[in-house]
Order: sequence, then C-alpha cells, then structure tokens
Amino acid sequence: MSILTRAAAPHAGTELAATVTALLHHATAPAQLFAPFGRAAATIPRRSTPAAIAVAEPRRLLGPSGIGTSGLWPTPAPITEPGAPQKIPALYCPPPERDDPALAEAVNVGLLAWAAEIGLYEGRLDDLGKADFGRLIMLAHPDCDDPDLLLAAARCAVAEWSVDDYYCEEDAPGDTAPDGTPSSAAAELGPRLELAAAAMDPAHLPARYAPRLEQAMQADPILRAFRTSFAHLSGYASPAQLARLRTEIAGWFIALGAEAGWRAAGRMPPVWEYLTNRQPHSFLPCMAPIDVVGGYELGAADYTDPAVRRVVTTAALAAQMVNDLYSMAREDLSDGREFNLPTVLAAEDNCSRADAVLRTAQIHDELMHRFEREAAPLAAAGSPELRRFLTGLWAWMGGNRAWHAGSRRYHDIAPGEDDR
Repeated sequence: MSILTRAAAPHAGTELAATVTALLHHATAPAQLFAPFGRAAATIPRRSTPAAIAVAEPRRLLGPSGIGTSGLWPTPAPITEPGAPQKIPALYCPPPERDDPALAEAVNVGLLAWAAEIGLYEGRLDDLGKADFGRLIMLAHPDCDDPDLLLAAARCAVAEWSVDDYYCEEDAPGDTAPDGTPSSAAAELGPRLELAAAAMDPAHLPARYAPRLEQAMQADPILRAFRTSFAHLSGYASPAQLARLRTEIAGWFIALGAEAGWRAAGRMPPVWEYLTNRQPHSFLPCMAPIDVVGGYELGAADYTDPAVRRVVTTAALAAQMVNDLYSMAREDLSDGREFNLPTVLAAEDNCSRADAVLRTAQIHDELMHRFEREAAPLAAAGSPELRRFLTGLWAWMGGNRAWHAGSRRYHDIAPGEDDR
C-alpha cells in the first residue's frame, strides 16, 4: 500500500488504532542529540534559518482533538493477552524542531500545481492535498525555510511514492503494457521500474531508437514526475548528491520487486526477510538529500563509510517502523496482500495484532537507541558535514513521527464531514 493511500485512508476508530495513536503521540527522546559534543556544526553556515523553532512539541502535534477522541490519548489501554491492562508507552523519538504551517502550505500548493501540470494523480489531487506531504517535508527538514528547495525535495518524494500507486497495486491506474494491452502489476513492475531508472539517469540510445524512448517518457506521468523532480533538485544538488539519490532509489526498486514476489507467490515473509527488505524499502531515498536541502554537501567518503552507513540505514528502518505502525491501524489488513511488521510478526509468532503492534514499537525503540548510541561518537569525531548530516537524520525522524501522529486518520470526523 502506498504512503498516499495510507495517508488518505478513512478514519480509524478501533481499539487497535487507539494503541497506535498512544505510541505515535508525544516525544520521549531528546530534541538535540549531539549537544554535549561542542559547536562543530556551527562551522557550516545554514542555507536558511528555521522560521519557527520550538523547544517543546507544538500543541497541534500532541494528539487528536474533537468529539470522541479522548479514548485515543496515551492512557492505560488493554492488550489482547491475559493480565491486567497495560499502559501504552510513546515511541522513543524526538520532537520536531519546528512547526511552520505557512511554509508547509506553500510546499503543498507547489506540489499540487506540479502534479496538475504533469498529470500525476489525475482525478486524485484532493487526496494528494489531504495527504499534506508539504507538512512532512517542512517538519523533516528544519534547517531550511526556502519553499522552493523544500518543494524540490517534496517533488522527489512524491515521485518515489507514486510508484506504489501506479506500478505496484493490482488495481493501479494505467495498468497496461506499453502497447496499451492489459497487464498485471506484478508482470510489468520490472519493465516499468527500468524506465523509471532511465528517467533519473537518461539512457542514450542510437538515433533510430531514441524517439521511441522519449515517447514512452512523455506518455507516463510517473516518468514525467521523476524527470521533472530530478531536474528541479539538480538546481541545488551536485552531480555526486544526485548520484547518491539515484543509488538509494535503485536499491528501493530492487526491494519493490522482492515484495511483488511475495505477493505473487502468496507467501508471508519471515520477520528477518521482511526487515531486510525494509532497509532499502523505507524513507532512505527521502533521507539521502538531507544535505542538499540543508545547503551543504556530505562527501562520498563519509556517506559510504561502513559505520556511517550502519547508522543511516538504522535511521531509515526506524522511520519505516513508524509508517508500519501507522498502516496497521486500518480496519482490516488480513487479505494477505499488505506487508508491515505487525502483520508479519503476528503471522510468525501467532500473536494478537495488538501484541504485534507493541513488539513493533519495541523494535523501533531498539533501532532508535542504536542510532543514538552509535551516531554520537561518529558526530564527535567526524567532519562538521557529517555531524550536521547525522543531526539532520535525528530531526528527520522526529518530523516523520510528528507528521504521522498528526495524520487526518487520527482525527474524529463526523460522518460526511469534510476533512480540513
């Protein structure tokens, strides 16, 4: 299921959703992870200064509001195993550094205009607007208040996430082969991802065949999205930074193929295999340009260092666990087509869905503590750019959690009431 589909999902009001809400709301980790290690990051000037830095979590991020939402706050909640009700702890995650609704809205407006121009999510632009991806990017990149630069990152993210909607879902729009004949999503996923890779890293064909490739690029809104988003980001990123992003997306494409294989085979992966898949199949491509958005460049030697790679992928996997918890609050995930850690855990351990949610939270917190433990010495001993990038990862995880916690899904809406 794509992140847009999850963000636009109907209101979830089950007891399980209440448990997830309790986990997502409130920050329990420190906002400033590397404060004890001096002022190294100050040697790198920021492209811009955040407009609204908040020490405490902004009021609007503290949880759902409105009639009937009192039961969704993090108070003692039951779990479906013998014993007394247990208190649901919040995830170990930092608060967002800022909340600037006007900046988020500026990014949202730009996203919608771009999507309309290239024909992306035609007929679903309302869903795209309600997903509020501009808010996610604003929260995740607190060291930038340039709307156009944030929009460049947002376009890349939406181009990536649209792959799920258009290429991976069996009932996805445009479910046809290049010649217009009907085809299954699984059968055409590889060829479609191959063309998406060519949209990011142009294929230079012989003159006779180049027009056919260009025709295919122009005909597909996903390919137009990748092309235009990379063109926009290239105005801010170096060739090395763009190559880094392409590499992370390529790894994600491989992971998409693996998930399609599980679905085609009708099998539930074991937990270890699922987590292996979710390392590249995560927010890793969205995190890769943290330095681009911040207005500096992390060198390839730093980014590819094995110890740095370990903490970067740890951060990406932890952020993905937040999204897995978010998706688990759907009314029904038992059809065997959706994969998230609680579902996989419940299948492997034969435990309740509520217990699997709590175990997922524990895995998330283990990853967060690993990041905290291993990133701090890297930041202390490394370059100013590395320190700032690691700080940016911590801020990204805090913004990601806050966006999920503020999702429209956890706001009580009367039947038929518009969701604004």
